[in-house]
Amino acid sequence: MKKKTSLRGPSLLSVQSVVLAAAAWAVLALLFFLTFSVSAPGTERPEWYQKITYIMENMAFLGAGVLCFRNWRSSQIVSGGTVWLALGLGMFSYFIGNLLLAYWEVALGQEPEVSPGDLFFILTYIFLGWGMLRAVISRELNLTPLQWILLAIIAVGGVVIAIISATAPPDIAVLDTATELVPEVSAAAETVAPTWVTFVEEQLAPIAAPLKWLYIIGDVILVVMASTLLLAFWGGRFSLSWRFIALAAFSFYIADIWFNYATNYIPDYQTGALPEVFWIFSGCLFAIGAALEYDLSTRRQTRRRRS
Repeated sequence: MKKKTSLRGPSLLSVQSVVLAAAAWAVLALLFFLTFSVSAPGTERPEWYQKITYIMENMAFLGAGVLCFRNWRSSQIVSGGTVWLALGLGMFSYFIGNLLLAYWEVALGQEPEVSPGDLFFILTYIFLGWGMLRAVISRELNLTPLQWILLAIIAVGGVVIAIISATAPPDIAVLDTATELVPEVSAAAETVAPTWVTFVEEQLAPIAAPLKWLYIIGDVILVVMASTLLLAFWGGRFSLSWRFIALAAFSFYIADIWFNYATNYIPDYQTGALPEVFWIFSGCLFAIGAALEYDLSTRRQTRRRRS
């Protein structure tokens, strides 16, 4: 039985609709962060702000996942269905991980070092790296010596930046240790978690250190694969969609690096700062890239049938 291919014509998922919707969502997110992300010193951002940021992120990645899966189900996609299956699984892994993290932080009022959402975030890196690698392999990569040198420089730079951002300096580590010695007044004020939540956090706590290094490896993979995509798909009509995918990976990397830096170098950091909008940009760019690939592939098949 052949895979079902979509009909051409006006649709909510047409390339024009997707590009406009994704661009509008990204602009709306940027305006929202610019307007409400700055809070007065010594005050916390309101809970509604945190909820809206989670909604904006999840909607962007959910939409991108649906479009990637549409490409996977189509027999007309030039780059192959496996590529888009991997990217779609990456989008949905992030979506599920973010839902779990939102439940842990917003609904339960917990701030664990490791939550079940982290397990899905790691899957996000695995699937995105797999999908972008498959895309590069299908392109039959043939880089010049200068391009290989450039890629090596980017890889080394990505490793250094990722390690620095994810490693807390000694003075911050001492400060964190000192705060643990403060009388447990704040602990009593925290929301009492259900027994099963405490059990899950205790089971996940030992993997906190390995997870930090897995995040570093994941960020390095993203920046290297994004750079490789730009070099491999530079020029040509079918390269446009992959430039957007590369920009999406770079945006994800920027948000990750900022978050690692902020949590390690800024005492009492509150999530939701302006650079975190790059996560939303990433989902929107993945959606645009998927829509462009679908449009270009189906147009090509239509012209072939007419010729």
